[in-house]
Amino acid sequence: MSPILKILTHILTLYMIPLISSDSSQHWITGPPRIPKPETRLSYPLITDEEKIYTCLEKTILVFNNNGSIINRIPLNHTCNPGMTPVLGASRKIYMIAENRVLKINTMKIRANESAWEVFLGPETGVQGLNKIIGLAVSISSSYVIVAIERRGLFGYRYDGRLKWSIGPAVNPTGYRQGCRRGFIGCFFISVPVIDLCDANIYVANNQGEVYSVSIRTRRFKWIQDLSWLDRNFTITAGNNGLLYATVPERSIIVALDVLTGSVKWQKVIGPLSTQDSAPVADNRGWISMGSLDGFLYSISPSGVVRKFFHRKNLDTVVQQAVLDCSGYAVYMSQTKFDRKISRANDENTYVSAMTPLKTVVTLLVPSTGSVIWFESYPSGSVVSSLFPDSDLRRFVVDERMLLAFLSISNTGNRLSCFSTRQKLASSCSLMDIKKVSIYTGNEKAIKLFLFYETILLILLAALVQFCCVFWRKKKLRNQNLRNFLEKRSSLRLQKKVCDRTITELEKKTAEGSSTNEMLEKLGDLVKEREVITRKLSTTYSLGRDATSPKSLSLIPLSDDKKTKSFSPKSGQKESATIFHTISDASSEDYSSIDEKTESKGKALMEPESASDGDDDGEHEAIVEAQGVKIDDEGDDLQTGGTSMRKRSISLTRNVGSST
Repeated sequence: MSPILKILTHILTLYMIPLISSDSSQHWITGPPRIPKPETRLSYPLITDEEKIYTCLEKTILVFNNNGSIINRIPLNHTCNPGMTPVLGASRKIYMIAENRVLKINTMKIRANESAWEVFLGPETGVQGLNKIIGLAVSISSSYVIVAIERRGLFGYRYDGRLKWSIGPAVNPTGYRQGCRRGFIGCFFISVPVIDLCDANIYVANNQGEVYSVSIRTRRFKWIQDLSWLDRNFTITAGNNGLLYATVPERSIIVALDVLTGSVKWQKVIGPLSTQDSAPVADNRGWISMGSLDGFLYSISPSGVVRKFFHRKNLDTVVQQAVLDCSGYAVYMSQTKFDRKISRANDENTYVSAMTPLKTVVTLLVPSTGSVIWFESYPSGSVVSSLFPDSDLRRFVVDERMLLAFLSISNTGNRLSCFSTRQKLASSCSLMDIKKVSIYTGNEKAIKLFLFYETILLILLAALVQFCCVFWRKKKLRNQNLRNFLEKRSSLRLQKKVCDRTITELEKKTAEGSSTNEMLEKLGDLVKEREVITRKLSTTYSLGRDATSPKSLSLIPLSDDKKTKSFSPKSGQKESATIFHTISDASSEDYSSIDEKTESKGKALMEPESASDGDDDGEHEAIVEAQGVKIDDEGDDLQTGGTSMRKRSISLTRNVGSST
């Protein structure tokens, strides 16, 4: 090759490098050629309240203590996905994705040397088509495992593996389509499902830039927010404080959405973000924190106040990660200083390239107050050996996320008290601002006036209904000779008053000593008459109960058998019952027929149906006649309300002994 051709080749190479860089749409960092072995790369860590970290290495689950030592190894038959963080469920069970399966690990069986894992979903359980699992989430309060499968949708499984519901990115429940606004063809979910632990709803995004709020129990869309005006690729993070955060790393924008309505609360532009690990972390006070490639840690309050940590004169630093500490109020951050850092920006994106790392500064700070609790500087490549000497971490490639995770469970330099996940959640959920929504949007005075008149109309309507019911009842009674009934009752009351007045006068004369035999006899008759009138007024003397009953009680026990049996009282004493009844032809005929039947058959008969006393309509009172029963008519008639009544005496003779 000629020297001229070599020079032209070098010039062309130098010219093409910036063009290639400008066409890239990601933020990237270059460093020394350090390519670790595949088996030394650990998956994303899961931090538990037991101060343990669960991570996966190919077909083995490693359980680390807070000092970096491995305390347990769980062998698997399937290779886990290193880019998927395991999820903690109820009863200390961990769910993770391995190949085309969802595995469930029971941490309670690890110490018992039992088989601690099983296939939750997969070909072994009869579930096919899990080749492209996007992610999973677990709702402890609702006992659901949510699995997102690419180009298929969301699937909700119970803890026992039963499928309860499934839903796609577009539904048509009421005649119009919800979701996939730009077309149903080619529309599918692309983000990992996120569950807000305060309102227990699922949040997921599709490839058209729409964010969904899905109810776990009812399987319906609560709201859909279109964020395609920002970008179609973003990360969703639940704040557990009434807000949902959508981070667009390529445009360095973060948007806060209201979890109840989906409306945008605020939008902030921060420093350039890495396309990897751009999700913010939310503390118990509602502040979210995320690292930036410009060397600052950005913290934003629930109301949208932005703070930057720290203001350094040397701008050759990068902050990529922030992890919440065990208290929930402070965050660990790692700030790496490079030998040289180059930043280049265009209209939409910022590109950062860095060379050899020199040192790492680890800091623990409280975003809400800005106070620094602890910080320490370490030479590049010696952070793990300095913080965790003689630990098993030295055998693996430890990135910033893994390092900060171990710092959080070891509580390095932290003076704050540690809290459990339940306590952190209770503190964070208390920040939710639940506003009362008024259903009335018009004039409040007019609405109150309308409700007042409506109440009056309801009262008048109720009174009218009650009046109609009473009027109908009176009219019904009027058709049943109510006038005669009321006249009889009034006459009885008047007679009772006359008797009471006369008896009172006679008693006064008797007390004075001027009484005679005639007066005493008259007083006795008046007392008896008053007793009769009182008994009539105190009995059921209403038209509604004057109807004859099909059955009545007899004065003596009768046999139901067809054979004739006699009844002989043990006592020979006489008992009499005085009955007043109206003398009429119908009554005499009834009694005569009863007497004939009694004499012919020679056995007791049940008394006829009873009727009210003193009725002019031919109704009569039942009289029982049987062997040993004697009815005597006396000539004393009582004039009661214009009705002639005769007193009849029934004598029952009981003979000593028994007869068969």
